[in-house]
Amino acid sequence: MAMSDPIADMLVRIKNAGKANFNSTDIPGSKLKSELAKVLKDEGYIRNYKFIKDTKQGILRIYLKYSQDQTHAIFGIRRVSKPSRRIYVKSKDIKPVLKGMGVSILSTSKGIMTDKTARRENFGGEILCNIW
Repeated sequence: MAMSDPIADMLVRIKNAGKANFNSTDIPGSKLKSELAKVLKDEGYIRNYKFIKDTKQGILRIYLKYSQDQTHAIFGIRRVSKPSRRIYVKSKDIKPVLKGMGVSILSTSKGIMTDKTARRENFGGEILCNIW
């Protein structure tokens, strides 16, 4: 069965694995998902990630991050731009998530980056998701 929104699938797998207190979760790999995982790692929402090559498209293994009291580092994930409705913003129109407590992840002409980086470097693009 073909998947219509692979980014939403990735975000839901991470959220569900965190609620189930798994150490890691496996996701079908792609370059976009690897870049998204890199941003999540840089922002401190996941511990690490690894791309495992196989005979098909590869597997992206995400290692989840928990606090001392075993609560998941990601409290919420929301997919903003969907295949049915794309959301594009200019750099000056990018709004902070939860007054700066969360992060928006954007796909720009210079790659995948956070809302803070996009505002600083004056890039607009498609808002992929919000994470807090």
